[in-house]
Amino acid sequence: MKRLTAAVVAATLGFSALGYAPVAKADEPYWQCVTFARMFSGINIFGDALTWWRQAQGKFRTGDRPETGSVLAFQPSGRMTRGHVAVVSEILTDRVIRVTHANWGGSRGRVEENVTVVDVSHDGDWTAVKVWYNPIHDLGTSVYPTYGFIHKAPALPSDGVLMASAPAADGQP
Repeated sequence: MKRLTAAVVAATLGFSALGYAPVAKADEPYWQCVTFARMFSGINIFGDALTWWRQAQGKFRTGDRPETGSVLAFQPSGRMTRGHVAVVSEILTDRVIRVTHANWGGSRGRVEENVTVVDVSHDGDWTAVKVWYNPIHDLGTSVYPTYGFIHKAPALPSDGVLMASAPAADGQP
C-alpha cells in the first residue's frame, strides 16, 4: 500500500510540474494537508494542522526561518478553522519561499507543487503570509497568520549539547 501511495504522489507531482491538471477521478486519493506534509517531510506529527506547532515543541526544532523540507504551520483563520501545513520546497529570498502542499483553496484534495508564499509580516518573522492563488495568477488577497517553521531535526536540549550512548563492547570497561 505504501508503494502504491508513493507512486500516486510521484505521478501527481510529475503531472503538476508539467502544468497538467487532470480531472479528479473517484478512485484517486483525496489528500489532506497533514497526511501529505507528514509523508513528504518525514515529520511524524498526527492530528489537525492547528495542533502541529504545539506538538512539535520539545520534539523538533522550530523557528521563524524557513529551511528546505521544513513545515510551515498556519494558524486557524477565517474558513481555515483547522489550520494548514505546507512543506518548504525552495527558498527564493529571505521573504519568499515555495511550498508543496495539499488540499488548499481551489485544489481541494489535490497536491500543489512549488507554490509561492511571501512573508508580509511587519518584522520579517514569517508570522503573516500571502499565498499564490493560481486562478488569478497572482498572490491572493488574504493574509494568513502562521506559527512558524517545524524542522525535521530533533530539538536540542536547552544547553545545546546532544548526548548519545552505546553499550560497551565485550572486554572493555
